[in-house]
Amino acid sequence: MNRGITTMEMLKTAFVTLLLVTYSQTEEIPDEYQIPELCPKECNCPQSFPNAIYCENKGLKRIPVIPPNTWYLYLQNNLIDVLSADALRNATQLRWINLNRNKITSESMQADALRAMPNLIHIYIEDNLLTTIPSPLPAKLEQLRLSRNRISKIPPGVFAGMDHLTLLDLQGNKLLDDAVTEVSLKGLSNLIQINLAKNHLNSMPLGLPATTTQIFLDGNNIDKIPAEYFKGLPKVASLRLNRNKLADGGIPKNVFNLTSILDLQLSHNQLTEVPAISSALEHLHLDHNKIKSVNSSDICPPGALDEYVEENGPHLRYLRLDGNEIEPPIPRELMMCFRLLRAIVI
Repeated sequence: MNRGITTMEMLKTAFVTLLLVTYSQTEEIPDEYQIPELCPKECNCPQSFPNAIYCENKGLKRIPVIPPNTWYLYLQNNLIDVLSADALRNATQLRWINLNRNKITSESMQADALRAMPNLIHIYIEDNLLTTIPSPLPAKLEQLRLSRNRISKIPPGVFAGMDHLTLLDLQGNKLLDDAVTEVSLKGLSNLIQINLAKNHLNSMPLGLPATTTQIFLDGNNIDKIPAEYFKGLPKVASLRLNRNKLADGGIPKNVFNLTSILDLQLSHNQLTEVPAISSALEHLHLDHNKIKSVNSSDICPPGALDEYVEENGPHLRYLRLDGNEIEPPIPRELMMCFRLLRAIVI
């Protein structure tokens, strides 16, 4: 049996080799199927993933010369402290670069090192030593992940022309309120997700693009929300404000009563009451506050108990109330209001 399998494998290998030889003699192999030329000796270039180069966990202090036809470059977990434009000069086809957990500073990032790669759409430079947003950025960039650096400023104009960027991750940096403004974010005309969690914000960030759908602000020092804050954010569907300093007085009565919001997270704050919500809300996190009771007349959207129609009734499916001062049982009216509720933690 083993001999038969070995023979079959040999035949398959010979057949594939013959196909490649025949194809190469008759027609040029497309770039996207070519194995990267001159694979750096420090890296791995698997034939099963011919456009990827793996150089992670190699103790590298410099980026090796990257050959053309490389699409995916993995350089995480090294000691790289310089982002050299020369090393990436030939990597004009690069789509994805991962430089997480290195020692790159803003000063050691050479000018045009990133823009030299016009096809780059994903950049990972997390857990480094950056103090500002890299500039200039590739025009086609879609995702920029810079979490857990030391970024304290966003230079005006750094996102000019970045209308392809949909995800901006800046969590775990040192951004203050005056760093996140309409001026600093100008150019992000198609942004969908922004992550500003674990910074030093005392107020809701200003100037977020109207296209923003997901806003992550966990772990800041925000204590109030302006009444008209979401007027310019008609598409916000997910809002995370866990671990801030929000109390009842800092939340205007209907500020969260928006049909666009589907996921609202307010865990680990100082609330004593459940804020007003819309019928469209599906996930509500209120755990670890100071709430003593849940009054169904307050939390249930107006008219929901009068004549229940599933299509128009409340859509709440998940509710967390644990870590408060609420005693069981769950009020019957609450279950009558939220008939789609599948899980409640109390």
